[in-house]
Amino acid sequence: MPDEHADSRIELADAVQVVRDQLMLAASRASGQDVVFEVGDIELEFNVELQKQIQGGVKVKAWVVEAGADAGGSRTRTHRVAVTLKALDSRTGRPWKVRNENLGSVRKFGGGEGGR
Repeated sequence: MPDEHADSRIELADAVQVVRDQLMLAASRASGQDVVFEVGDIELEFNVELQKQIQGGVKVKAWVVEAGADAGGSRTRTHRVAVTLKALDSRTGRPWKVRNENLGSVRKFGGGEGGR
């Protein structure tokens, strides 16, 4: 019997990847900005459905599901998974910052044209 929810499910790994991609997008949008944000702990919480597949060897997959999703009478159970991630710069191992590499300038700080 085909799984009626297969098109709407998202693998847990894909959900975490989307968060990573959005952080990278935030960093690229920060180009030209003078304010730096250090990314702190990232807390993610998902309702997941664990599914054991026997085709081609035994595999267990975790699918993100909507809270209160109807399992349609199947023997599927959902579990709540909470994950805390620390965003680290892969080159330095230090906390990752959403910023522009340009150090910026305070030349125009305070307004007015006299800061030239």
